[in-house]
Formats: sequence, C-alpha cells, structure tokens
Amino acid sequence: MLTILPGVVLNINGAMPTKAIKFDFDGVILDSVNVKTKAFESIYLPYGQEIAAEVVAHHEAHGGVSRYQKFRLYHQKYLGLDINDEQLDDLCTRFNQLVFQKVIASPYISGARNFIEDAFKRFELFICTGTPQTEIEEILEAHSLTKYFKGVYGSPDNKIQIVHHIQKEYQLQSDEMIFFGDASTDYEAAQHYGIKFIGVTGKTSPFPSGTTVIQSFDEIQVENL
Repeated sequence: MLTILPGVVLNINGAMPTKAIKFDFDGVILDSVNVKTKAFESIYLPYGQEIAAEVVAHHEAHGGVSRYQKFRLYHQKYLGLDINDEQLDDLCTRFNQLVFQKVIASPYISGARNFIEDAFKRFELFICTGTPQTEIEEILEAHSLTKYFKGVYGSPDNKIQIVHHIQKEYQLQSDEMIFFGDASTDYEAAQHYGIKFIGVTGKTSPFPSGTTVIQSFDEIQVENL
C-alpha cells in the first residue's frame, strides 16, 4: 500500500497538467458506505440471515454499482426471482427511505470538505457515483456542495459511461484528470480510460498492489496535483 504524504507531487514527467478531478461520493466525500450496507441487509433479512449475509458480502465487494442492478441480481441469484420494473421501483423507493437522511447525516471523510473547497479554485470538479441522479443532487444541495461541481453524474449510467460523458462533454483528455474512488468500479473506470487514480481506503485496500491510496484527504495537498 502506498500512502501519499504532504509534499508528494503526482504529475508524471511528460503528462499533461491536471485540469479536472472526479470524485465518487460514498466513502470518498462522506463516510456513508455503511449506511447503504445496513439498508441492503435490512431489506433481505426477512429472507433469512444467510441470504442477508450473502447480499452484504456481494455489496461490500462491489461498491459503486447502482442499486437497480444489485436488486435485480440479488433477487435472481439469492431468491430465484425475476422482478419487473414496478417491483424494482418499489425496492429502490424503500431503499431511499432507509438511507437518504442517514447519508445526509454522515460525517465527511477527514479533510474532504476542505480539499474540495481548495480544489475548486484550481480544477474542474465532477461527481461520478452509483447513487441515483436525483438523490445525489439532493444530498449535495443539503451539504451546500453543489456550487463546487462542474457536473454531477449518478445512475442509471455506470462509472465507465459517466467518465465517457464527462470527457466528451468537457473535452478533457485522460491524462488531464484524476479520479478519487473507494471501490473497484472506480478503479476499473479509471483504468479503462488511462486516468490517474487515487484510492480512498480504510485500513485495508481493495485495489491492486502498487495503487496510490490515501486514508483521508489530510494526507494530500491540492497544489501537488
């Protein structure tokens, strides 16, 4: 595991200067991952503790995938049920009711707010999350964060699709961007386009050995990006 310390410069010789930063949200800006884990567990616990445990294990291993995809998968894989669009909407509504206020009440990842405020003065900032579009917009507004982001992108698009939209719409090259994420889907989207990636992790890293990681934004300085 490589931890960035203050003063470390990330620019690689020959690389274009950084123009934009993409952030995942849960686990990167707010410490809210466990809120959604508990919601999935609550919804599937009536089907038995074993099924709920399987759902939690999959969810924790596949952060950043939209709840729409996960509900279809979990019902089919663990319950043997195919759900229609109406049933899926009902599940997603219930999920939102379980998590929305708790996510808003979640604390920031240490240093994240100050980092965003500083980075806003130098770079174009974007949100790239598996949270539904309307929901992430409401959460950002509740935290008075909307003004800092050039664009906010949530599901139903996946991370690779979102990164493509941002690059195309804002005419950004891969080596002009940095992606901060906490999940394999974030890492894979960055790798897909050759974007510099920084993992935001807890005590253990879900990323391949050699990936640049931080445990909080207190470890990194905007001027060194």
